[in-house]
Amino acid sequence: MTTPTLRQLCANAIRVLSMDAIQKANSGHPGAPMGMADIAEVLWRRNLKHNPQNPKWPNRDRFVLSNGHGSMLIYSLLHLTGYDLSLAEIKNFRQLGSLTPGHPEYGHTPGVETTTGPLGQGIANAVGMALAEKLLAAEFNQEDLKPVDHYTYAFLGDGCLMEGVSHEACSLAGTLGLGKLIAFYDSNKISIDGDTDGWFTDNTAERFRAYGWNVIEDVDGHNSEQIQAAIDAAKGQQEKPTLIICKTVIGKGAPNKEGTHHVHGAPLGAEEIKATKEALHWPSLEPFYVPEEAYNAWNARTTGQKVEEEWQALFANYKARYPELGAKLEARFNGELEAGLAELADQYIAQLQAEPKSLATRASSQNALNAYAPHISSILGGSADLAPSNLTIFKGCKSITPADVSGNYVHYGVREFGMGAIMNGLALHGNHLPYGGTFLMFSSYALNAIRMAALMKLQTVYVFTHDSIGVGEDGPTHQPIENTEQLRLIPNLSVWRPADQVETAVAWKEALLTNRSKPTALILTRQNLEQQERNAEQVANIAKGGYVLVDAPNGKPEVVFVATGSEVDLAVKVAAKLTAEGKAVRVVSLPSVDTFEAQDAAYREAVIPSDVRKRVVLEVGSTAGWYKYAGLDGLVLGIDRYGDSAPAGQLFDLFGFTVDKVYAKVAEYLAK
Repeated sequence: MTTPTLRQLCANAIRVLSMDAIQKANSGHPGAPMGMADIAEVLWRRNLKHNPQNPKWPNRDRFVLSNGHGSMLIYSLLHLTGYDLSLAEIKNFRQLGSLTPGHPEYGHTPGVETTTGPLGQGIANAVGMALAEKLLAAEFNQEDLKPVDHYTYAFLGDGCLMEGVSHEACSLAGTLGLGKLIAFYDSNKISIDGDTDGWFTDNTAERFRAYGWNVIEDVDGHNSEQIQAAIDAAKGQQEKPTLIICKTVIGKGAPNKEGTHHVHGAPLGAEEIKATKEALHWPSLEPFYVPEEAYNAWNARTTGQKVEEEWQALFANYKARYPELGAKLEARFNGELEAGLAELADQYIAQLQAEPKSLATRASSQNALNAYAPHISSILGGSADLAPSNLTIFKGCKSITPADVSGNYVHYGVREFGMGAIMNGLALHGNHLPYGGTFLMFSSYALNAIRMAALMKLQTVYVFTHDSIGVGEDGPTHQPIENTEQLRLIPNLSVWRPADQVETAVAWKEALLTNRSKPTALILTRQNLEQQERNAEQVANIAKGGYVLVDAPNGKPEVVFVATGSEVDLAVKVAAKLTAEGKAVRVVSLPSVDTFEAQDAAYREAVIPSDVRKRVVLEVGSTAGWYKYAGLDGLVLGIDRYGDSAPAGQLFDLFGFTVDKVYAKVAEYLAK
């Protein structure tokens, strides 16, 4: 009988923990953890710079398991290397309340750098992390001292490469020369449906070379020396990101199931596990048994602490030699924003209210950026190829280019999904506050990345312009009738559709200063909107998401209008006509439904009284979500079909969003 080497013993510990946990849960994916165990052993035991006792120290290497269905791989690694993830948690895999959920979750399990599972987004997150490292290094590193100096590693499989977002992100990674990004492709040619030769025959190596990557092919993913040699070669150059293509056997070690799709997404079964342990010469058939020798070999607590202490000494030296830069970098590490931003924003908002202008809210957004962004060192702008239309470039922006990454604005190209997933990686890395722009219509392309940002509680900001039929001549393909409502359905996403420059400035203030643990979507117009009159109390109440803009003379309305964005001014004008006829009308501006819903019941009741049953809701978009506010007795005026190609003014008339047409509908409604 051949005795396994220590390295084989360590790799087999991953295999045993993975198949035992999945068997106990009767759910999971053993194939990837077993197939990538040898690659993981080389990376985590010989290369990865990390400290299990402090998973968040700033200069650690980042590790992303893009093929997140293989979650027992990372849980085994975290447990074995000494993170706060006990064997009891491994045994509780995929159970309610455990630290080992079905897919890795950021902020839930110590050592997990990003939530993965939706394939392709993990590698895109890794691109964002590598970009963050490169930008931060360019900003702060000095010739003699480099406090920002780490790698981003990613594991990915066939599914990640089939998903289109990998193309978007990896293409940009090559263009920007993210040389400290190293990805390991688990090339086992198996997915859930079987052998991928039936649906995935791309020349992956040439594809990535075309992106501008360094590609290392034909690495035996079960040969430690070849894997290490590939890593050394990847680190030997830093001009290009590297893809290491590892030929592996899915479910490696399972004598009857390895290499087949049967091991991809189902437990091995008790008999196969027994046969696997025997084939691996594992010292015990007892579930979850790992010999002390393997635990000792894996334990990274002492070496990790030493690596961090060495960096802490370097950083102390850096702060002593470069005190101003050191203070700024430490603040960035801590996620701190500059002092005085709230006061600056309040002064700007007061100035806007005192100097009314009719502007498109996309222009108001750019003005707000000009006022705020130069005072926020961590802000990192961008747009998916629409900067002149989204107006996302502020004064003082410097574009990031392949030749010069010392800027603060990313040209993402026509890559909306990639932009969203890369922004998530930037936010996950820390040290940057990313925002990105595109047309609201294309939020649908980015929707899953937005959802992941909300799930992970990341502060990212989306600038979505050209809302609804105001787009005009581009027609129904570009008129986002349903998109605002789609976004409002995402938990922990704050959606703002402001009515003028004042509400836009408040929305930006909330996105930057208040929403530190959630993404924000700003829904902005192409067409000019008239500024509304407000007093100081009303201006303050904008931040509550909804407020009384115009009230009945006695403060006791018989009808309440609720409107957002471009329809607020329309509601005010229709209300004025009704008031002239003796009607008691209140107009509520509701720029952010989720923010309004977060207020206490007393405030919400004061704004929209429950005893006023006559209610009219105005928004040029889907009506589906508005009946909560309109009630069974209310009138919702919106659009539930696709638009048309024509100038915006003609479209607003066609769909009934003019003062006269809305007045006629409301008058008929009130007469009932």
